[in-house]
Amino acid sequence: MNGLVAGPEAGAQAARARALAVLRIRSTALAVALLPAAAAVVLLSGTAMGRIPDGGGWDTARWSVTGAAALVLLLAALVTAVVVRARPALSPTVPIPEETAPDLYRLVRDLAERLDVPAPSAIALTPDCDSWLEDRTHPAHEPPRERPVTRRRSGATPVLVIGSPFLWWMRVAELRALLAPVVAGTGPSANPDIAAARRFVRGLDAAVAVAAARPALAFVGWAARSLLRSCRDHAAEMERGVAAAASERSQTVDYGLRIVAQEQVGLAYAGWDRLLNRVALPAWRMGRWPSRLDAGVVSALTELSRRDRLAEGFTSRLGERPACDLLEEPGVIDEAASLLAARLFHGGPPETGPDWSPVAWSQYPEEVVDRTWRLEAARLHRVLDDIPGAVPGVRPGPAAAPTVARVLDRLAGPARAGTGEQLEARLSAEVAREAAREEGAGDRGAFTATGDPWVDGLAPLFPLQPPRSGRELLTDHVTAMVCCAAVDTAGALPGLDWLDGPALLVGGVRRADLAHSVLSLIEDGDGEPLRAWLGEVGVRPEKPVRLV
Repeated sequence: MNGLVAGPEAGAQAARARALAVLRIRSTALAVALLPAAAAVVLLSGTAMGRIPDGGGWDTARWSVTGAAALVLLLAALVTAVVVRARPALSPTVPIPEETAPDLYRLVRDLAERLDVPAPSAIALTPDCDSWLEDRTHPAHEPPRERPVTRRRSGATPVLVIGSPFLWWMRVAELRALLAPVVAGTGPSANPDIAAARRFVRGLDAAVAVAAARPALAFVGWAARSLLRSCRDHAAEMERGVAAAASERSQTVDYGLRIVAQEQVGLAYAGWDRLLNRVALPAWRMGRWPSRLDAGVVSALTELSRRDRLAEGFTSRLGERPACDLLEEPGVIDEAASLLAARLFHGGPPETGPDWSPVAWSQYPEEVVDRTWRLEAARLHRVLDDIPGAVPGVRPGPAAAPTVARVLDRLAGPARAGTGEQLEARLSAEVAREAAREEGAGDRGAFTATGDPWVDGLAPLFPLQPPRSGRELLTDHVTAMVCCAAVDTAGALPGLDWLDGPALLVGGVRRADLAHSVLSLIEDGDGEPLRAWLGEVGVRPEKPVRLV
């Protein structure tokens, strides 16, 4: 063994060796495509020089090989053109120009200087708890007016993509420690061999996607998939080598603080997930999108720290400078990231409109929680009108009052057999019809806006939850009906719980014990727990509620 190399160079050399293996596969594919042409040249040259006789089987062989060579070259040119021109997948992000975050750019450049690596070419935010480097040197990623003069540069550094929740929850020192191994990855990325291998693999991946959408390019898809299979292991090992080199290089920068920052990553992910699923999703279903999701995650994590003993002490960090102070206008960036989150996780339109408008956290209880309850209560009573009442064969008239007593009688009364199942089926059908109408309206409107097909062509890209089951829908609707009655007759108020979403406040205190009583009614047909709860809170079940 000659010359063992340790430290960051070991990982970089391993990554470069794998990159060269990927490039050898590319060269081998090119050689295979040129082999028939080479054979044709030999036959034609030999005939012209008199070394291969005319006539007989030589003529047949010469023209057969020439025809096959022309066909192979044509197919190879087609595959090459698609691989080169296909647009690689681009992660949807919010770009951060330098003039809007000079302190953040300064922090990243200082970090790159300490690591002795090139600084990222730009910074962008993603509404997720992750950070990475992304190559955006493909000509298709440039603005249209710049494409004619744009040239792909092998030495261009990638873009640094930062999870937006990190900026609001982490402190400046923690963010710097967290980004150190990510920024260190620009060093290996600047290697021409690694950059060329990455472009080749990303081009093959994009070509597979293009061919899947165009049956006429089936051969291109087959060839691209074959090449991807051949270089898959080498590409994976190359990325592992790059990551190892970046991790080793970043050991010298804020290593102790990075351990604390990694703890914050887990906490931020937990709070972000709860905020999206429990708080943002009900608003998105209403056609409203919370415009300060990143600021909301701070409130959610603060509440989580208060409830969870494992998170105790984390709130003491809030006195330090938050990383969002590195932005000139954090509110504007938060709003853009919140809108992108709605597009990615729910499929909302790319711009605001009459049926898709922002909502502030102060307005959330009144405009989202209360409105959601009343819409679901109205839907429940519409469905009840379509189901035969307590007397067989008799339908309730349109004047049937929307009361909690009516729901109790239908689900816990003598004629309750089969009522729950019918309600579940009809509610599921009603919600599906409303979703189909909204999707159709979106297809005719904002969803067809010209933009990045990586976002606009797939909506939502990453749905948070599967469609609710019939049992879940019935539970939500009965709960909404009871909450409406509590607000109208018992002085309760709609509220917002940062970790659990919509909440019912009675005397300023959240009542989380309603769910058990509703489940007893729906699953067991036992209305006594719910009647006891209504009596305790002071709700009058016989009083009609106000519907939307």
